[in-house]
Amino acid sequence: HDLSDDSDYAQQLKSMSDSGKKGGDNIVFVKDNVTIHPTQFASERISGRLRLIKHGALLFMTWIPYKSSSSNTKLSERDRNLYTIRAVPVTDIRSIRRHTPTFGWQYLIIVLSSGLAFPPLYFYNGGVREFLATLKQHVFLVRSADDANVFLVNDFQDPLQRSLSSLELPRAVSISNSSSPTLASSAAQNDNSERTDDGSSSISQYGGRHGQKVHDPARDLSIQVLEKFSLVTKFARETTTHLLREIDGFLANDTKKQSQPLTNDNETLDDAQTVPNEISVTPDPLEFDKLTLVWGQPRQPPLGSEEWATFLDAEGRILDSKSLRKRIFYGGLEHQIRNEVWKFLLGYHEYDSTYAEREYLASVKKADYETLKSQWQSISPAQARRFTKFRERKGLIEKDVVRTDRSASFYDGDDNPNVTLLRNILLTYSFYNFDLGYCQGMSDLLSPILFVMKDESESFWCFVSLMERLGPNFNRDQNGMHSQLFALSKLVELLDSPLHNYFRQNDCLNYFFCFRWVLIQFKREFDYEKMMRLWEVLWTHYLSEHFHLYVCVAILKKHRAKIMGEQMDFDTLLKFINELSGHIDLDVTLRDAEALCVCAGENGAACIPPGTPASLPIELLYPDE
Repeated sequence: HDLSDDSDYAQQLKSMSDSGKKGGDNIVFVKDNVTIHPTQFASERISGRLRLIKHGALLFMTWIPYKSSSSNTKLSERDRNLYTIRAVPVTDIRSIRRHTPTFGWQYLIIVLSSGLAFPPLYFYNGGVREFLATLKQHVFLVRSADDANVFLVNDFQDPLQRSLSSLELPRAVSISNSSSPTLASSAAQNDNSERTDDGSSSISQYGGRHGQKVHDPARDLSIQVLEKFSLVTKFARETTTHLLREIDGFLANDTKKQSQPLTNDNETLDDAQTVPNEISVTPDPLEFDKLTLVWGQPRQPPLGSEEWATFLDAEGRILDSKSLRKRIFYGGLEHQIRNEVWKFLLGYHEYDSTYAEREYLASVKKADYETLKSQWQSISPAQARRFTKFRERKGLIEKDVVRTDRSASFYDGDDNPNVTLLRNILLTYSFYNFDLGYCQGMSDLLSPILFVMKDESESFWCFVSLMERLGPNFNRDQNGMHSQLFALSKLVELLDSPLHNYFRQNDCLNYFFCFRWVLIQFKREFDYEKMMRLWEVLWTHYLSEHFHLYVCVAILKKHRAKIMGEQMDFDTLLKFINELSGHIDLDVTLRDAEALCVCAGENGAACIPPGTPASLPIELLYPDE
């Protein structure tokens, strides 16, 4: 099944290569109408030209959007600049994943060696096979042993690539959450006949012994990922620097040769489809890193039961949801009313629902939960022996729950019934959302909800609502995580350019040292009470549906002097970030994050690709706004 062995493409590829030669550059592949989707809506697209360009011994990939695209006139120039791919060396590509949905067009997800990736590239006029075949003519391209639709790209003459190959990194994808979870799930299940059956690979595996430790970061998903990245040697990093210098030199020389653009003289397109050599980006009007953080308002006392009652009318409707969310944003909640208010923040209850409607909903949802729960409870031992996916998920959940929040009295001790409830809810969710199933980290998100709700059914449905927002964090291809880390890198670049430049110089632009923060929403960074207060602040969506990213920036900015002053490399930075757990001032951080969010304004919002988690679409939560 090696792609370049197909003789049908040999003559076509040769003629393409011959026609693309120009000066010192050789355009070995060109494809028009290759498209990305910035949002989950198919009508919103950016089309452009994908090219592979040979410059000396180096092969580069570019994707330049058309100057004006009739397919979508609503997208701004900033959107197009955000997604433009300019002269990426193929040696920087780690892998390429091919998706072939049963219905729709093939698309590719190109993952960089840093772990980040470009948005999915949709080939509306075909060309996926030709693209892969052309690549194989110039670099070492081999199918992954784990998934026949993943192609590993490696130049074995390059020591950096050898080092990255040895990492066996988990699959990563898009820096832009371009496809909805449903579409991505459908594509993953309906790949063509060349795909191998690797159903069990979607289940994260634990390493080491099964124990009941209070906090065991060695088994934490984020730590496992980051420890693998820390295997990159100093030699590999030096090679990266050398490679980037060569690329910068090439790009600088290429800029001087404006009379020799990387396009074929004979290429002609309609004016609406002319591909520019470069699209200028408007500089940001403010130097954010020089602004003092003085705008964050003082924190208020938490919302209590008496004040909470003033937000409700006689029948239990919330009269002003925006004012309520603002009040919670600045003060949080007293614990005794969390089990009532969290249901609104998570979307389990609608703000305009009455007491009677909520009571009826609870009875219906309880019956629905018991039906779902009976699905796995009715599986006999004989069935379980023939149900590999169920056995694997059940085993993983049972290993996780016995070491989740064991320092909290609510989950402490042997044979704790609350640990059993945690297990039951997670098993039921794995049947409710069978495509996603269970992944490490989900128990961390559920345990505070069960602690607050105390009720099994209500905890389950609140967890379902939360996973509607955070589910992409646990996608098999890690789509949600990488889109958030990309957005974080853009925000740091905007709000603290010296720190961003430092990360660039020290090969830390993948921001994987923030992986745990984003994956489980700072669950391990604060004590239980402060963590719950932070969560309810994030759930308000008051200033931004991505306020957690500004919290990340605030923490990094707070420690910028230490990070840069001590010349931290990636390994040292990762250790430092992990050791911040329990030593972050929540109130100060929230004020700083608020100031950064207000300061960034529309510039900050433009840094975050549409569809980036974590948030349920705002119109579904607050339809009256």
